[in-house]
Amino acid sequence: MRYWWVNQKQTYRHEVPGGYMWSPKRKANGHSNAFYDFMREVAPSDVVFSYADGLVKAIGIAASHAYEAPKPLAFGLSGAYWDKIGWRVDVRFVELRGPVKPADHMALLAPELPKRYAPLQSNGHGLQSVYLTSVSDRFAVTLVDIIGREARNIVQASRVADAVQPSIAVGLLEWEEHELQVVTQDSTVPETTRKAIVMARRGQGLFKQNVRKLEHACRVTRVDRIEHLRASHCKPWRDSTNDERLDGENGLLLTPSIDHLFDRGFISFQNDGRVLVSPVAHGESLRRMGIDPDVAINVGSFSEGQRKFLDFHRESVFLETKFKLER
Repeated sequence: MRYWWVNQKQTYRHEVPGGYMWSPKRKANGHSNAFYDFMREVAPSDVVFSYADGLVKAIGIAASHAYEAPKPLAFGLSGAYWDKIGWRVDVRFVELRGPVKPADHMALLAPELPKRYAPLQSNGHGLQSVYLTSVSDRFAVTLVDIIGREARNIVQASRVADAVQPSIAVGLLEWEEHELQVVTQDSTVPETTRKAIVMARRGQGLFKQNVRKLEHACRVTRVDRIEHLRASHCKPWRDSTNDERLDGENGLLLTPSIDHLFDRGFISFQNDGRVLVSPVAHGESLRRMGIDPDVAINVGSFSEGQRKFLDFHRESVFLETKFKLER
């Protein structure tokens, strides 16, 4: 379990009642942002302190890993900004009956602030540039002690076995359903092509045939019976153009369990074939699926086209921040 601090001045009234955090992937100028990228390493049962208007106003328990999702409309309205894709984490927030003003307690909190990516200034005022950042166990314990029993009860719930069941990635499902409707209703695309694009979403049909021209077995398990293999998109179906959805170089043949790990960003691949394992992946589950996180694995080289699509996967799907977090 880890502890996180989210600054929600502008988004508190949407995200806390709505049960999520959402951030862009990058700044408006296209540059990377550590406080968005940290979303990748939140895991179920992590504790999230919500700060808004100078107060810690809510505490949440993460209910999902990060996943790609459109920017939500204001809470209470349907739909989303389908062209603005960012990171979403589902969080079960509890609003505090007794919010706490950190600025009144900096004698205790300031010594525990991280040296990098701190959520507050030394005087206790918030930092507008911060969205999400990690805080240490010592900082979290100090803050919980300041808030009192209400906070201890919420945090304790995260430590109970199975207290938080990972939620279904609602924003992701809505986005894929939206994209599916766009395809099925596009009369400019021939019907046979539309059907192929729809089947490609499940790794079957023409897309699988195209992938088989390059791939002959699961890259990880080496299973080569085609009935046990799925064509998995490197650049996800939801992110791709119709041409990319059928492009064989945008695919790998994987067994269902490896496909799941790859699709949700728990693993990825370097261009030279090295397997990358997310720090939030469950090690024992990976071992049972055929990947030992403690053993270096190389699955062989990729084509130039595959490398291009794998670049996207590492950048936009793989669950590992590019920035060094304090542990």
